Amino acid sequence: MLFTDHDRKTAPSTGPVGYSLPISPSGQASMLTPPPWHFSGEVIMVEYRVDPAAAERFLPPGLTLGADPGAAAAVFAEWQWCSGSEDELAEPALNQFAEFLILLGCEYRGAPMARCPFAWVDQPVPMVRGWVQGMPKQFGVVHQSRPTAVGRGGPRLAPGGRFHGTLSVNGRRAVETAVTLHGRTEHEPLLHTVPLAHTLMFPDWASTGAGRPTLVASEVTDVEFSGIWKGAAELKFVDVVGADFNELSPIETGEGYVFSYAETLCNGRAL
Repeated sequence: MLFTDHDRKTAPSTGPVGYSLPISPSGQASMLTPPPWHFSGEVIMVEYRVDPAAAERFLPPGLTLGADPGAAAAVFAEWQWCSGSEDELAEPALNQFAEFLILLGCEYRGAPMARCPFAWVDQPVPMVRGWVQGMPKQFGVVHQSRPTAVGRGGPRLAPGGRFHGTLSVNGRRAVETAVTLHGRTEHEPLLHTVPLAHTLMFPDWASTGAGRPTLVASEVTDVEFSGIWKGAAELKFVDVVGADFNELSPIETGEGYVFSYAETLCNGRAL
């Protein structure tokens, strides 16, 4: 249907709209596009153990430690993402970001899940998208080794390849890891295969009664792993983030993994 100038002047206005702030007359100014969101990434992941009592203190009501108390993972990832339109693929500065997060093994009514108590990203869109999901994302500087196929400028996906990851917060090194590859494995790291349980929560700034914490789970489809490489891992937390974060420092470091990973993130569901 075509609109005349008279129609535009007399048609009632619905006001600015959008999936997220900022809202605008067309809705195109929103920082976030609606899901689904498609992700493809390169991952360095280290399994480790924390004090089970410390892990339990980070679980909200409804989540329990589960069958393997103290199971945790540190995850470095470099992501590319797009929405259903794939428009973001034409803007590499928009659709690429780096991330570091902690995962804690847990259960919801007997079903294995993982809880992310801390996460850092280096771009604003994934940070805000994390808040929409209930992920506690903050700004940080994340770097990791990239596998190389030629030359000596990086590690190979081969026995002896050594992959590093670092997180810096407020200009100070907070986490560092290294994984020395031994070989391929068919074993997918457990905490990278279970649903994530988040808490939706926004401060009730206007005292409206809204903002009550809500436990939710991420729903993903189209999960893909590349060939997974496994090796000996090192993991070190530096005392720069704060006492709460330090509670999740490793008391034992397990194995490390290097792999490519993809998923489509759909809407969350209330638990």
